[in-house]
Amino acid sequence: MSRIERKVRSIVRSDAEMKPAIRTVLDSATDNEVQWIDVRDQITSGQWGRLIEKGILVDGDNGFRIEEPDAVREGLEEPSDPDEIEGTSWSKWDKGAAVATLLLFAGYAWAPARNLIGGAVDLLLGPVTGVLPFYAVIMIVAVATGLYSTILRVALMDMDKMSQYKDQMKEVSERRKAAKESGDDEALEAIQEEQMEMMGDQLGMFKEQFRPMVWIMFLTIPAFLWMFWAVGYRGAPAQYQLETLVIPFAGTVEWTTGILGPIQVWIVWYFLCSMAFTQIIQKGLNISMTPSSS
Repeated sequence: MSRIERKVRSIVRSDAEMKPAIRTVLDSATDNEVQWIDVRDQITSGQWGRLIEKGILVDGDNGFRIEEPDAVREGLEEPSDPDEIEGTSWSKWDKGAAVATLLLFAGYAWAPARNLIGGAVDLLLGPVTGVLPFYAVIMIVAVATGLYSTILRVALMDMDKMSQYKDQMKEVSERRKAAKESGDDEALEAIQEEQMEMMGDQLGMFKEQFRPMVWIMFLTIPAFLWMFWAVGYRGAPAQYQLETLVIPFAGTVEWTTGILGPIQVWIVWYFLCSMAFTQIIQKGLNISMTPSSS
């Protein structure tokens, strides 16, 4: 994809009204040149100025010349080549989960919300806590979160698109490095401009990664708030009489003992179990969470 074609696609993606404006300029051109007086009744001065700013219109003999008109026409067509990556749109359920996740965060600071969520989750985990020691309950929670986190990433994150984003950014980075080493300032400037125009692709990559994270947090925050509620974090009353632990370098400690600065034992134990079991699950299911490069 040429630089001009990429510019046209970028402009049209950010402002749908630019598409008919660019077509008007193409149709009004004579010998590939056009003057403002030819199009001022059909497009706005802002649209005209943007075409000049982006280098789609450049100085000509009798007006402005359309830079690479064939590339401009290609840029107006629907994307059909692998350079153009179609982003994943969020459904109403994804957006609803994102809003609900933000509301769940209130449980960390607001005791009534924490008690409500903790009490609700306790209907499921309370009977288990009555039978198993607390460290085993946390292990079960960590296994569950590791399992559904892996499944959600596989189901909701398109690894092919992630690989496309990665390959595209790698290819531009390599061209930039080559231009820098050869001292080609013109090519370097063009590549830097291209990287700026690829910000939309970087946003697409972020959205692709963040979509499963919304669902993971939506399911994990209640479980984490239950542990928060059960141990009596930050001076709140504990809901269970929990056993003490003996751990290396610290000896006998309570679940609310700060072991890494203010970070308490139960948080450290949960994250260690979660990381370990997530790796085991991914290895066992032969699932890679890293996009591959072609």
